Amino acid sequence: MTPVAITFLVLSLLLVWGGLIASAIALSIRPELRVYPPGGGDDERVGHGPIEHDT
Repeated sequence: MTPVAITFLVLSLLLVWGGLIASAIALSIRPELRVYPPGGGDDERVGHGPIEHDT
């Protein structure tokens, strides 16, 4: 491998794994949304799961 290829390999590994680690840390710090986007709502049905249809 050439030095340029190794440099790009290291940069891409840092980008992918760094993004994964940063996302995991962000989700562990703040796992729930405080405000849902317009049209979205929190669906907290107690005791009922999603509707299942026979196909």
